[in-house]
Amino acid sequence: MIQLSGLRKIYVMGDEQVAALAGVDLTIARGENVAVIGPSGSGKSSLMNILGGLDRPTTGAYRFNGEDVGRFSDDELAAFRNRRIGFVFQSFQLLPRLSALQNVELPMIYAGLEPRERRERAAAMLERVGLGARMNHKPTQLSGGQQQRVAIARALANGPDLLLADEPTGALDTHTGQEVLALFRQLNNEGLTLVLVTHDREVAAGAQRRVSFRDGLIVQDEREAAA
Repeated sequence: MIQLSGLRKIYVMGDEQVAALAGVDLTIARGENVAVIGPSGSGKSSLMNILGGLDRPTTGAYRFNGEDVGRFSDDELAAFRNRRIGFVFQSFQLLPRLSALQNVELPMIYAGLEPRERRERAAAMLERVGLGARMNHKPTQLSGGQQQRVAIARALANGPDLLLADEPTGALDTHTGQEVLALFRQLNNEGLTLVLVTHDREVAAGAQRRVSFRDGLIVQDEREAAA
C-alpha cells in the first residue's frame, strides 16, 4: 500500500541544511500494524507528516496504492488527507466549543457530505468507540481517554485507508493509554492499516512490526514471528 524510495526531507535553518530524513526506503502492506519508534529528532515525525500528506519530501518517491503522491496538486493533496488518511494526535486537537458529535462531523463537512448523513455517521463512529452516551458532551466535559476516543472517531469518519497516530497515549495515564491501544488493535484486526509514531518502546511493543529511526535513517525493522 505504501512504498517509499530514497525519501529525503531537508530543512534549511539559516546557513545550515538539516536532513530530517536521509534516504528512507520503506514498504508497508495493507492491514499492517506498524510502530515507528525513535528519539526526538530521529525523523519519525517528518516521516508521519509526509505519509499523511501534511508535508512533501525534498527528494525521493512516495507511492500510495500505486499513486505517486509527489505529483499531487495542492487540491489533490488536501483531498488525499481528508478522504484517505485518519489522524490521531497526542493533544487530541478537538474544538472546545463543539460537542463530540460536531467534532466528529468536521472532516465530513470538508468532504461535502449532507448534514443528515454526517450526523448519522458521526453518531455511529462514536458508538463504535464506546461514546454513544457522550456524543453531546463538549471536550471539557470528557476525560482525556474519552477525548482521545472522540479524536479516533473523527479520524475514522471518512473511512480512511490509513490511520496515523502520533504519540496517541502521551497525554494519558497508563491504564487509559492501554485502553486506547486496545482500540487501535481492534481497528487493525478489522483490516485498517495503522502506523503509530512513538518514542515509547512499551507502546511500540504491541505492534506487529517495529521500525526504528535514528538520524533520519531506518536502523532496525523487526516483525513479530508468525504464531
